[in-house]
Amino acid sequence: MDDITPIDEAHAIMMADEDDTAARLGFFARLAAAELFLLLEAPAVGDQIEPQLAAHDGGSFALVFDREDRLTAFTEGTAPFAAMPGRVLAELLYQQGIGLALNPDVAPSSILLPSDAVDWLAETVAQEAQEAEARITRLGPPRDVPEAALHALDRRLAGLAGRAARAYLVEATYDSGAAGLLLAVVGATETAQGEITDAVSEVTAFAATPLAIDVSFFAPTDMALVPISETGLRFDIPEPAAPAAPPGAPGMDPDKPPRLR
Repeated sequence: MDDITPIDEAHAIMMADEDDTAARLGFFARLAAAELFLLLEAPAVGDQIEPQLAAHDGGSFALVFDREDRLTAFTEGTAPFAAMPGRVLAELLYQQGIGLALNPDVAPSSILLPSDAVDWLAETVAQEAQEAEARITRLGPPRDVPEAALHALDRRLAGLAGRAARAYLVEATYDSGAAGLLLAVVGATETAQGEITDAVSEVTAFAATPLAIDVSFFAPTDMALVPISETGLRFDIPEPAAPAAPPGAPGMDPDKPPRLR
């Protein structure tokens, strides 16, 4: 229970200087990307859920936690909950007049986020990254990209294990004369393309300075990748974790004796 989570870290940075816009954006970016555990009044029925709400200073707040054990510490036992990314939760609560009580009394990141902050988060993550459709006429290395944005992009792509093989960030000039950043994603599954686009959109939406990144998807055998790979900044996307072997009968593995109770 004493482990510091990424949300704890982002919250501490934000609270150290409440006038630091970049720190606040960093906290909300972590919140949008994190898996959150929403406390429910009763178990979900199909896709219908009813958040458990707490009243404070005339407002209503949904109770959310960034770890399941923090939720059970708060409830002092098992309780129904729904797990979802923060961005999805913000969209779910959008314009409902409901704020978020994050990790109430169980973590250093305990904070109340009013409903207008939740609405802002939902509107921010709803911005869609634009896919590049014009023909590329010139490529170059990415220039003048804030280091914090590069770290955020690397972190988000690293969290998409198995969705694609790798990606390259380049500066592209198109036949229309327009120029900008392009993220070339290699080997993405069709079902993962929307998730990857959303992840890039979150990075640009929460950048401290205005930032736009087009997203385009390539097959590993696409010859257009040759100049892109030679020019671009590479991001490796991890392979999916191997499934765990099914447990054997207690006492059958000599290296793992059964536990005594």
